[in-house]
Amino acid sequence: MTQRFEAVIIGTGQAGPALAARLSGAGMKIAVVERGRFGGTCVNTGCIPTKTLVASAYAAHLARRGEEYGVMTGGPVTVDMKKVKARKDQISQRSSGNVEKWVRGQANCTVYQGHARFESAHTVRVGDALLEAERIFINVGGRALVPPMPGLDHVPYFTNSTMMDVDFLPEHLIVVGGSYIGLEFGQMYRRFGSKVTIVERGPRLIHREDEDVSQAVRDILEAEGIDVQLDSNCLSARRDGSNVVVGLDCSNGAREAAGTHLLLAVGRVPNTDDLGLEKAGVETDAHGYIKVDEHLRTNVPGVWAMGDCNGRGAFTHTAYNDYEIIAANLLDNDPRKVSDRIPAYALFVDPPLGRVGMTLNEAKQSGRKLLVGTRPMTRVGRAVEKGESLGFMKVIVDADTKRILGASILGVTGDEVVHSLLDVMYANAPYTTISRAMHIHPTVTELVPTLLQDLHPLE
Repeated sequence: MTQRFEAVIIGTGQAGPALAARLSGAGMKIAVVERGRFGGTCVNTGCIPTKTLVASAYAAHLARRGEEYGVMTGGPVTVDMKKVKARKDQISQRSSGNVEKWVRGQANCTVYQGHARFESAHTVRVGDALLEAERIFINVGGRALVPPMPGLDHVPYFTNSTMMDVDFLPEHLIVVGGSYIGLEFGQMYRRFGSKVTIVERGPRLIHREDEDVSQAVRDILEAEGIDVQLDSNCLSARRDGSNVVVGLDCSNGAREAAGTHLLLAVGRVPNTDDLGLEKAGVETDAHGYIKVDEHLRTNVPGVWAMGDCNGRGAFTHTAYNDYEIIAANLLDNDPRKVSDRIPAYALFVDPPLGRVGMTLNEAKQSGRKLLVGTRPMTRVGRAVEKGESLGFMKVIVDADTKRILGASILGVTGDEVVHSLLDVMYANAPYTTISRAMHIHPTVTELVPTLLQDLHPLE
């Protein structure tokens, strides 16, 4: 028997539950479908659990440095990985439980647990139930990419998801992937006490960033004893007794990295391959991402795609913004669109990298006349006082319009500091709006006006 609703939401990641609350609040009869744990990647295997682990790793790192601050720990610092995992599990499970309670508590909302598949443009089957609705919202997220790497089918490996089950300390962790996920896990486990090798196919880490940022992050990681192997462009894997050996290139006398455990952190793919999208006529691109317009509408009227599965952003905050755009257009007569947002994200190594807008390379390619300001964190009083003065600040300004084009803040609280620049960018105000502001001392943010007062033409 067909169950009829005014809206069906598939998936409970960052966008789905919030949209369910808005639609329910508007009096609609809705259905929410979830095949696994409520809350999606962020709550269960992404932001919340990994940043909880990062916090434990930071505590261990700071404890080992205690003598620098005049604090004696009384002996070697050790890490109890079972307690680390238990803390992570408690925080993650609480968040997932809160999302489930929120969704189930919505008025006029029926929750179906199971895998959803389209049977037509406006019908979805979940087990024995057939759900029909004029509006269907897809919020199915993504999963770790397992690359076509020779020998990989003969060795054990972890992804960012399965690493959440680890309650022991790997003796030597090999991380394949020198971008955000790989670097965060690499530094984290080095601080827990593992030997760590990071393997990257390209000539530098986090290739989407400017070269100075990539090099500074590499320097930070190598200073902590992490082995970074670049230009590893012919990867393979094999067993050697109890070890895993990763081949790094295919030349004579090829380089290899041997370790006890392997983590793959080479990207993600959308969870769209088993939704029956072809029966609904919903178009995807070559990588499986659902094609959407500026309002997150698919090519099929009445079907939207939100979050990681639409390829318009791979972050929790972009997914939530997707919900805001859909709700504004559908319920508020407020014509918001994807192109309104400014790129912003962070790399949560320590110190963190906060990034907004264009990189310097992108700004150069735009053909604009540029002003650039930089300041090392060694010239930021708060960073020096905290004993955390690694990194630098960089800001890029359009010389003609005086608008801020982008910024990279690699340093203590850089993931928070960068928002002062982002807000000025959203206000479409000149950089002088913040360069003339008076900030509180002693903070890291107080040096943002100083940074902007020392801009120089790019030569």
